[in-house]
Amino acid sequence: MSGNKRETEVTVPHLAESLVSATIGKWLKKPGDYIEEYDALCELITDKVTTEMPSPIAGRLTKLLVDEGVTAAVGEAICIIEEAGGSSSESSSIPNAVSRPAGSAAVQTTSQASQADESMRSRYSPAVLKLAAEQGIRLEDVRGTGLGGRITRKDIEAFTASGNPIRTVAGSEPVNGSKSAPAIESGDIFIPSQPKGPVRSTGIHLSHNPPLPNIEVEGQELEGRSEYLIDVTPIRNMIATRMRQSVTEIPHAWTMIEVDVTNLVLLRNKLKDEFKQKEGVNLTYLSFMLKAVVSAIKDYPIMNSVWAVDKIIVKRDINISLAVGTEDSVITPVIKKADQKNIAGLAREVDDLSRKARAGKLSLNDLQGGTFTVNNTGSFGSIASYPIINYPQAAILTFESIVKKPVVIQDMIAVRSMANLCLSLDHRILDGVICGRFLQRVKENMESYNQESKLY
Repeated sequence: MSGNKRETEVTVPHLAESLVSATIGKWLKKPGDYIEEYDALCELITDKVTTEMPSPIAGRLTKLLVDEGVTAAVGEAICIIEEAGGSSSESSSIPNAVSRPAGSAAVQTTSQASQADESMRSRYSPAVLKLAAEQGIRLEDVRGTGLGGRITRKDIEAFTASGNPIRTVAGSEPVNGSKSAPAIESGDIFIPSQPKGPVRSTGIHLSHNPPLPNIEVEGQELEGRSEYLIDVTPIRNMIATRMRQSVTEIPHAWTMIEVDVTNLVLLRNKLKDEFKQKEGVNLTYLSFMLKAVVSAIKDYPIMNSVWAVDKIIVKRDINISLAVGTEDSVITPVIKKADQKNIAGLAREVDDLSRKARAGKLSLNDLQGGTFTVNNTGSFGSIASYPIINYPQAAILTFESIVKKPVVIQDMIAVRSMANLCLSLDHRILDGVICGRFLQRVKENMESYNQESKLY
């Protein structure tokens, strides 16, 4: 290394308290590019959001350490930047972590302090487990240089290159279906330290995070038909993982109720133009529906809960996750403390979060803390749906399309605007009686709107 330059490893930043790993979606810079501080280096995909990762320093990008589609642990180096103005002696005194504003990256090097911290020693990312399995390496024999003593891919590669003896035991078994399977937490595996003596190999095949296929999008003739193969993107793979987790762990049940929203339709038609002119956003039916839902949750707080094995955790804050569809995925930004907002406030939140979601501008904070999910499936004409619960919440409610129907009222037939409300519930927490009462309360709230109802 020259006397006036130093190479610095750029690591996966700690974007949120629960985040332990992220997937490189796409590199926005290539080796040889000169990068200004805060220039976007790459796209980081977490279980909640895709965000651009800014560079913490200025310099020339010399090497990419993690390929696109590969998961890296928080604190694991993903690239190397050669920065000017330093010396080789200075590089050894780079602090273990450089504090940055939320969402920016941290720069880390190995130090005695980080080596002494072994709090993350037994947490392994899927990429590390896969590489160790391929090389036949026991992770207990590898010294970790990552955050909290965590083992990185570079540690595995260095261990292999050093010629250390590899000790494995034949007959390794995958963890799926095994009683001794490690706990899965946010895409990571926690494996307790193994006792001395014969141990099994760490040749673990993770069904919850399969390797991404490298498939070109192309047309090909198969028995006279033109078919296309589409690469599974990291975000689509993440959605698949979460959906499988939800249906595997949560015993789903489903119920539906029909609501007369004739008065709501008249009220919205009366107010929408004035509201648009005053607030600059659309007054949608969803805003009224959200108000009806949060009022019902206040009456039945068990709907706002989470299963925790030996207890049920009832959340005090009512944070509504709003399902928003984009071109290639569905994401659920959160309206925080929705019960403290009026209809106008909810309308502004819906518009703001929807625009940010479709523009890819959501932050991690926008996607955290949801306690109950609402989806406006009626916006694309659906009249009934069976939604999958947004794990680990207890329920999800869909607001279906408003359809004019003949309805019997006091033995007379009238044409009314009707809509279905469909609820999927976690049957470990909720039963038909409580959910039936909850839906009835939502129905009453929605049918109580009239020409005198206020937005503010």
